Amino acid sequence: MSKSYKTLKSRLREVAILQSTGALLSWDQETMMPPDAAGFRAEELSLIASLAHRRFTDPAVGDLIAACETDAVLISDAEVVANLREIRRDWDRATRLPAELVAEISETSSLALEVWRQARIDSDFAAFRPWLEKHLRLQLRKVECYGVPQGGEPYDALMEDYEPGMRAAEVERLFAPLRDAIAPLMAELIGSSHQPDPAPVKVKLPGDRQREFNRRVAEGIGYDFRAGRLDTSTHPFTEGVAPGDTRITTRYGEYQYVESVYSTLHEAGHGMYEQGLPKAELHGQPLSEAISLGIHESQSRMWENQVGRGRAFWTWALPIAREVFGAALGDHGVDDYYAAVNVVRPNLIRVESDEVTYNLHIMLRFDLERALVRGDLKVSDLPGAWNERIEKDLGLVVPDDRRGCLQDIHWSMGSIGYFPTYTLGNLYAGQLWETVTAEIPDLEESMARGEFDPLLAWLRDKLHRHGRRYSAPETCRRLTGRPLSHAALIRYLEAKLRPLYGTGP
Repeated sequence: MSKSYKTLKSRLREVAILQSTGALLSWDQETMMPPDAAGFRAEELSLIASLAHRRFTDPAVGDLIAACETDAVLISDAEVVANLREIRRDWDRATRLPAELVAEISETSSLALEVWRQARIDSDFAAFRPWLEKHLRLQLRKVECYGVPQGGEPYDALMEDYEPGMRAAEVERLFAPLRDAIAPLMAELIGSSHQPDPAPVKVKLPGDRQREFNRRVAEGIGYDFRAGRLDTSTHPFTEGVAPGDTRITTRYGEYQYVESVYSTLHEAGHGMYEQGLPKAELHGQPLSEAISLGIHESQSRMWENQVGRGRAFWTWALPIAREVFGAALGDHGVDDYYAAVNVVRPNLIRVESDEVTYNLHIMLRFDLERALVRGDLKVSDLPGAWNERIEKDLGLVVPDDRRGCLQDIHWSMGSIGYFPTYTLGNLYAGQLWETVTAEIPDLEESMARGEFDPLLAWLRDKLHRHGRRYSAPETCRRLTGRPLSHAALIRYLEAKLRPLYGTGP
């Protein structure tokens, strides 16, 4: 190893340690921090973000990168070349942002999070509006610093933070046929005379029992509690803090134990991806990091939906649920649960939506965000635009902002450009699932026995261990043999749902 590369990796590890400290403070803010500490926590997070940014964007780091890029020995190693490629991308991008802007975004995110949390409880968009307006101004300043990609639009510069290389026009191209396929499928299922009964999952269950069941489910599918935690937060999330420290959260409701289970499965999917990355050896280097949020979401959505909403999962999980909850569950069988968790019905809340209508929520947010960034929509007009679109797409009337534009945490964090990655994740998951089930023909039988190792091992070998060595599109082609499209997801949805609704084989 050259001295320059060794020094570069050491510098990156120091930056990663600072970022890990910030991640731990952010996790604490969302799970355990007393509300009155919010002001000082914002200062702490702002300082750490600034220190990490300054340390990474030091010109000396650029010199080290340049020296490594011309080292004949280093550039003969494909993994090193991939690592340097991603380090260069990150450094070039980070050096365009002033440290003061990075600090202000971090501080604003921390303060806005507390305002959003209370505004959501109060259903008071007016209270949150100034913070969203400030976030939008800060994000537009980022666009000015990054520059608009050639032939693209301002939104592309923000989306690059979450899905490198993706452009709004390409998202629109992918979403259009998906929407065209979802609309008739939704109408077909909702209009069927045979409707699955949701009663099996509409039971009141104590929170402590729910927590025990969720932990057993997460552990059963492969989430490692020796290197992770499961806690409670307003909005479930995953924080890959550091090597050996991945933290996930969920939320609970007396009559929503299944929603809690799917929230836990979703975050455990994220968590297992984080735990499968080679962080112990490469912490701070791109080869120890997730490819993109779309790929990250493919992992969470696959475990939540393709696994968790399958008959095999409930064949395994229902006996555990009976053990934990006792007679409160009634005498419903596996097929009853399988039908109940696959009810297709429009819902005001994104995270409680079924697999068919969920993507309409993401398309709504994508379109509204694009309009905000373009200046075609004012923040003050956001609730009205949101409510109008929900009624048009889902046929629902939004009764208040809590169940409308305040429901998600993302805008309180300034995460504009994030939302499209959820549906991109669904599309990736659809293609990956089609591939993995072809390569592991007895996967359903294994999962019904509670054996999830074959699936996790496949994902670890094919995807997790490579970090950012390959781009998201390249990963998709390598693993599935074709570029990303809506087709596999629609095939999966039709094959599962039509028999349940009596509308097809």
